[in-house]
Order: sequence, then structure tokens, then C-alpha cells
Amino acid sequence: MTARLWILLLALSVIWGGSFFFMAVALRGFPPFTIVLVRVALAALTLALACRILGLRLPAGRSAWIACAGMGLLNNAIPFTLIVLGQQYIPSGLAAVVNAATPVFAVLAAHWLTTDEKLKPNRLAGTLLGLVGVAILAGPAAFGRGAANEALGIALCLGACLSYGLSGVWSRRLKRAGLAPLPAAAGQCLASSLIMLPLALGFDRPWTLPTPPAEAVAALLALGLLATALAYALYFAILAGAGATNTMLVTLLVPVTALLLGWLVLDEALAPRHLAGMAVIGLGLLAIDGRLLRRVFTAR
Repeated sequence: MTARLWILLLALSVIWGGSFFFMAVALRGFPPFTIVLVRVALAALTLALACRILGLRLPAGRSAWIACAGMGLLNNAIPFTLIVLGQQYIPSGLAAVVNAATPVFAVLAAHWLTTDEKLKPNRLAGTLLGLVGVAILAGPAAFGRGAANEALGIALCLGACLSYGLSGVWSRRLKRAGLAPLPAAAGQCLASSLIMLPLALGFDRPWTLPTPPAEAVAALLALGLLATALAYALYFAILAGAGATNTMLVTLLVPVTALLLGWLVLDEALAPRHLAGMAVIGLGLLAIDGRLLRRVFTAR
């Protein structure tokens, strides 16, 4: 990891951490399906324009578009929708904490659905720790007075983690289709836009909505242009220079940004068990990564 890659990683964590804040603000003026549709449609237009400027070809052919459609469904449409639905019941900071469990589901999906990414001892230990962290997040208090909504919000965000994990397996099709990172991102955002369009029109009926407040409009623009289009550009740049394992470190940093924004701007507060759950999930991610354990054993 060079200094440049660390800067990109920190920038990505701030942007993706801010996405939970932007969704919370956008919900003040827009319904969930409309938020997701505008987010991915803006990103698709921006990424397609970037491909045009850089002279990159957009996806073409049946296999390429099947790959993009699967990614659009699993990496955009389903998780974005579940997260924004979940944020109707839980604070943005807690949604980001739950989202930190994504690598745990990615490891499990790769174990069950691939032949070359089976669970190793450190990954099994990290997965178990991650699941314990998720259990702490929900905890006995989640079933106490007035906490049913919180349990539902956590469950919705965990569904998004599962979808992200499955998308990691499906993403292999992008490589087999010969798609470069930026065209692949544009293709998946376009596919997810087509998936979300009938849902937004059928359920939200956006033409009947009252005029949204200015801050909700600004948050929605930030979601599409910053938290999706720019974030994908940074993500693929880090992926190309540092590999998937180093890129996964961003999941440890995103909740910190989201928690700070929620606390400073939205006056959100988290219970001690939420912070404890995030800490255990973080330990699980370190175990999955394996490098810290190797350094400890090497030092001994």
C-alpha cells in the first residue's frame, strides 16, 4: 500500500461513510425506491460520460450484459434498497456498523459457491467473530420495549450484506466477459437503473410527491455523483493497485465516518452494544485478512 493508495482508501471511506448520512437526509423528501433509482441513474450517466471521454467502450454482447445485470441486481438494486429501507428504522451510523459485516458474508458466499476460495482456519475464525459481532448488534435489548423496529432495520441491512457477498462471487463474470473496471461499473449502474425504474414508478409514484426540501435534493445528488459514481472510480483504482484484500480495509473505516457524521449533524446516538458489535466485527475482519496474525506469529 503506497501513500497514494492509502489516501484513496481514506477518501473512499469518507465518501461511502457519507452515503449513509446522505440517505438519511434524502429520506426527508423522497421515498426509498425513488432514492435508489435517482442514485444509480445519476451514476450510470456520469460513468458512461467518463467512459466516452476516456475512449473506453461500454459493455457489448450477451455475456457482458448478463454479467452487468447480475451485478446491477446484487451490488446495487437489492442492497441499496434494503439499506435505505433499513434506515427508516435505525440511525445512519448503526446502518454503517451493520454494513461492516459484509466481508463475513462474502467469505461465506465464496466458500459455498466457489471451488477455489474455501474457508481456511483464519477465515473461519474471522467469520465466527463477525457473526458474534452481528449477534451483539441485535442483542437481547433489540427485543425490548420499542426495539422491534430496530431489529427490522438491522435485518434489512444484514440482507444488504448478504447481497453484497453474493455479488462478489458473481463479479467473476465481469472478468470472464473481458470488461474493464469503469465500463463494468457503468454497465451495472445502467442495469440497476432499469431494474429500479418500474419499482419507483409503480410504488412511489414520484409525480404525486410534494416538493422536496433543498437539503434532500442536495443529498440525493451527492448520493449519485459522489457516493456512487466517484466512489466506484476510486474503488476500482484501489482494487487495481492494492488487490482485493487491501481494498477490504475500507469496511473498517466506513462506520467511523458514518458514526461521526450521524453524531455531529443528525444528533444520532448509539448504544454501547452497537460499538461493541462493531469492535467484534472489526476483529473478525482482521482475522479474515490474516496479516496481523502472521506478523504476531512471525515476531514470536
